[in-house]
Amino acid sequence: MNDTPPLRIAVAGALGRMGQAVAGAVGMREGAILSALFDRPDAADDSLVRREAALAQADVIIDFTTAAASVELACLCAERGGPALVIGSTGFMPDDERVLAEAATQIPILRSGNFSLGVNMLLGLVRRAARVLPAATYDIEVLETHHHRKIDAPSGTALMLGQAAAEGRGVALDDTAVRGRDGITGERRTGDIGFAVIRGGGIIGEHSVLFAAEDEVLTLSHNALDRGLFARGAVAAAVWLSGRPAGLYDMQDMLGFDRD
Repeated sequence: MNDTPPLRIAVAGALGRMGQAVAGAVGMREGAILSALFDRPDAADDSLVRREAALAQADVIIDFTTAAASVELACLCAERGGPALVIGSTGFMPDDERVLAEAATQIPILRSGNFSLGVNMLLGLVRRAARVLPAATYDIEVLETHHHRKIDAPSGTALMLGQAAAEGRGVALDDTAVRGRDGITGERRTGDIGFAVIRGGGIIGEHSVLFAAEDEVLTLSHNALDRGLFARGAVAAAVWLSGRPAGLYDMQDMLGFDRD
């Protein structure tokens, strides 16, 4: 008989598409219970509780909202010493990154632009390919496609893939990223990591990384077919994060992937 109490998971942004998917995934996870749902202060729904009540009722909060809301939530959790926080929001600015890092000195935070196992495998492949294929011969381009409701571009996953490519080449992404081309741009610079963005319809998420040489093109790609895979991954991350020491984690940490 297992006397361990179930992990209490609260969901931020509970009325959103991902919030609803995460709530459903928590209900399917053995050893976890959905302890609270909350959303914007002006949201009217009988299933919701106030944010302060949700924090008091949770061991871990899963948050797929906005960068600003996630930063505010991280500060609140850090101030009270918990709960732990799983963040799937994207679009963070450098100042936001610093605030999250500071909050992570007080509580465990796992943040990822994508909670898919397949995408995190792709990150490792991209990093390895970028390390082996010379920049003088192979141009790197990251292409991402999402539904027309997505508000940030490039996607968090695309930026993760670009970062993996930059790490493989031992360069800073900020120094090599080209996030848009228009007009007479001139020849492509050797070593650039380009990004291209498509928005349309209800596409869940498609990501490809091209290593393009004069005589061949290697394409590494991932297509999401079911939004539920991200929700299930986030719940698995919450289970893994519970009880961890304060720190800033990601899915690579959870899966034990070697970054070397």
